[in-house]
Amino acid sequence: MIGAGGFERIQPMRSAAIEGTPVVFRPSIDPASPTSPVGIGAAATFAAVDIEEATLLEDAPPAVTAMAEDEAPDEPQQLGLELDAHKGGWALPALEMLNAPIPSVHRKHDNAARAQLIVDTLASFGVDATVVEINEGPTVTQFGVEPGWEVRSKDVLLKDEQGKSMLTPDGRPRSERVEVSRTRVRVNRITALQNDLALALAAPSLRIEAPVPGRAIVGIEVPNDSASLVGLRAVMETREFTELASKSKLAMALGKGVSGVPVVADLAKMPHLLIAGSTGSGKSVCMNAIIAGIMMNATPSQVRFVMVDPKRVELIGYSGIPHMAFSEVIVDMDKVVGALQAVVGEMDARYKKFASVAVRNLEAYNKHPRVLTRLPQWVVIIDELADLMMAAPFEVEKLICRLAQLARATGIHLIVATQRPSVDVVTGLIKANFPTRIAFAVTSQTDSRTILDMGGAEKLLGRGDMLFMPTDVAKPIRIQGVYVSDAEVERLVEFWKDERFSELAPENADDLLEAALAEANGGDAEIEVDFDDPVVDRARALTLQHQRISPSLFQRRLKVGFVKAKKIIQILEEEGYVGPQEEGESRKVLQGSAIDDLA
Repeated sequence: MIGAGGFERIQPMRSAAIEGTPVVFRPSIDPASPTSPVGIGAAATFAAVDIEEATLLEDAPPAVTAMAEDEAPDEPQQLGLELDAHKGGWALPALEMLNAPIPSVHRKHDNAARAQLIVDTLASFGVDATVVEINEGPTVTQFGVEPGWEVRSKDVLLKDEQGKSMLTPDGRPRSERVEVSRTRVRVNRITALQNDLALALAAPSLRIEAPVPGRAIVGIEVPNDSASLVGLRAVMETREFTELASKSKLAMALGKGVSGVPVVADLAKMPHLLIAGSTGSGKSVCMNAIIAGIMMNATPSQVRFVMVDPKRVELIGYSGIPHMAFSEVIVDMDKVVGALQAVVGEMDARYKKFASVAVRNLEAYNKHPRVLTRLPQWVVIIDELADLMMAAPFEVEKLICRLAQLARATGIHLIVATQRPSVDVVTGLIKANFPTRIAFAVTSQTDSRTILDMGGAEKLLGRGDMLFMPTDVAKPIRIQGVYVSDAEVERLVEFWKDERFSELAPENADDLLEAALAEANGGDAEIEVDFDDPVVDRARALTLQHQRISPSLFQRRLKVGFVKAKKIIQILEEEGYVGPQEEGESRKVLQGSAIDDLA
């Protein structure tokens, strides 16, 4: 099937979907009774509902048909495992570079027995409820509980036609019980028994979603005895992700929900994402999965990354890929403010370009007939916000909030992660501009409220178990996040670093970064350029081939930054190769006697 961008995806065989019917569990009044739905010590009369697996795409041919050499594709083509299979233009990595999906492990617990135990435990506390759904996910199983009825009744004396009380054979007044009112069981009566349910189920932790959004049930989420691994490829092969990736280059495969349904999202619609959680809860794996998913579906001409990694361990492996807007991952704290200022400068420059053709956003600009070169989307990834807030809290908060408020229309999106979700790091101004959030396991309810404005993250299990709060839902969605290994990331990085892409790599924005760093440092950055530098020799030869030169010319031809290019021009001016600066940045190359004297 043709996927996003016109390339073919290699898809696995479709798995058969089994439809199940809801199972209703009633409280067992007398376990020994033959009419009881549960016998003594067993629940063999019930079977769990089979959950429908995620729908996969139709079968695709095992390989992509090779194109003729004279046919240059306009869109990137999907490759097989051989890196030299395609020579012209960009190409996307094959799904086979990611690990194959791992089948689910066998469950030790019987979900039917656990469902009956929930019903009996609630009944023992006087709460009438029935289990109408069993949704088994990778990490937890959600039991859909429908609240029953609270029936109020009273005894009414029976009278005969003459109005006299009727008597029983033993001479007592005869009466009958009449129902007075019938009301639904209050939801808080179920949530108040959370600890009692956890005790009855012998569960390490238990979360109750009351009610499930859009459903007339209360969701009781019980951890499975063993968690299933959700691979990135398993979600990317589903129809939900493929349809989203065909519309957006910033499609993200987040994981699978409590019912095993894949959860995908579009970063361009968020438009910014805040990720928080304690150490070891899965933040770094989530960020790597987001980056890897974008690298699988977008070329460097479509999406560029700006990465800030103060810890120097999580994002440093992406150095050198052509997707990088700057040639390096920002790891020095002294360069962080300058890097953010450079992104703000790119945002302002884009707004000026939009105004020149009278459009409002990046999509309209790239479709405008007067635009010859399309602008790529930028994704700014900050791995540890707490470190930046400690180093320069005022500047970092101001720049992040400015980008979050204005950068959406220009195609610049932020992903910010932190392992310390306190109010001095995730400030109210930052939260207001990051409506989409992901909370991993935290240590206290206070941290959960800081991230999500509600509790719940403190009950997560860790290792990728998260709560996803998109902008269009009232309550967060529980997801088992996708896992991407270091080996998968290394394969993708090596694919994009291949030499066949070296000539296609777009120009980086190092000049923008260096100018911002120079401004942040109060002047030009201190870059030492010697007269005997080989780069200066190349600049002299290049100068003699032109009538006018500028810093941008040296940037493109000599592969140097903006500040260093200006230093080289100053040296050439001192040597008499170029004249003084005139209007603009270009310099006139001296001809005739001036050059002859230098020769």
